[in-house]
Amino acid sequence: MKYLCLAYGDGKDFELLSKSEQEKLFEQDELIRRRGGVMATVRPATTVHSANGKVVTTAGPFAVARVPLVGFSFIDAKDLDEVVDLVSKTPCAVAGGAIEVWPLTDEGK
Repeated sequence: MKYLCLAYGDGKDFELLSKSEQEKLFEQDELIRRRGGVMATVRPATTVHSANGKVVTTAGPFAVARVPLVGFSFIDAKDLDEVVDLVSKTPCAVAGGAIEVWPLTDEGK
């Protein structure tokens, strides 16, 4: 099963960790990548609206969260428990952030 994981957090919390703690957490990111997962940080969003043939873009996200979106990943795992175990050890989860886990379907191909 594939999962979309959205990471929310504040980089300041991560910076409070020691360098050795940061390096250990980055090892978990690398483990997910070696398993074939895609992980990336994000930059400011652009929101796109299209109606009546007119495209309008606005700077910033469409939905505003209490804590900003800082990254995402696509992870292939056998079940929800496995993906939760993987992301619970990542920098965002450990440094005070939160990760939303969204199961993906193959519907609509």
